Amino acid sequence: MKRAFDLFCSIYGLIVAGPLLLIVAVLIKLESPGPAIFKQKRPTINNELFNIYKFRSMKMGTPNVATDLMGPEDFITKTGKFIRKTSIDELPQLVNVLKGEMSIVGPRPALYNQYELIEKRTKVNVHTIRPGVTGLAQVMGRDNNTDDQKVMYDKYYLENQSLLLDMYIIYKTVINTISSEGVSH
Repeated sequence: MKRAFDLFCSIYGLIVAGPLLLIVAVLIKLESPGPAIFKQKRPTINNELFNIYKFRSMKMGTPNVATDLMGPEDFITKTGKFIRKTSIDELPQLVNVLKGEMSIVGPRPALYNQYELIEKRTKVNVHTIRPGVTGLAQVMGRDNNTDDQKVMYDKYYLENQSLLLDMYIIYKTVINTISSEGVSH
C-alpha cells in the first residue's frame, strides 16, 4: 500500500508541479551556468548508495566543504536561497520516489559521508526502510536536530509506521515549509 501511495503521489506531484519545475530549472540556468539538477550519493535501503536529485542551489565550482567550513552564504545563488527556504529544491526527488529509491515519507537520507549518523541508524535498523522526501525528524526540528535526535525520531518512525503517521508528517511538512521552520540556510 505504501508503494502505491508513493507512486500516486510522485506521478501526481510531477504532473502538477511540472510547470514550476521547468521555471525553476530555467531560473537556475539563467543565474548560474551548469546543470539545473544536482546529483549526490546517499544511502537507501541496506545502506546501498543511489543518486538523490535536487535542484542546484549553489554556484558551480563550490568546494564540497563550503557549507561546513566557509559558510554557505557566499556560494548560494539568489534562486538557490529561495528554493532552499521553500524546499522547492527537493521536488526533483519525486523522480527518486518514482524509481523506488525513496518514499514520500521516511527517514531523510543521510549524506554518503555522514558515517556516524549512518552507523547510528544501522544499529537501530533504520537502514531497513526507504528514505523519504520528508520525515519525522524533519518536521520535528530539521536542521536543528542533533544526529542522536534524528536517530530517535527515525527509530520511532520505523516502529510506528502507519498511513495516519505519514499523513501527519505530510501535514507538518506543509506547515513547516510555509513558515520555513527549522531551516538554517
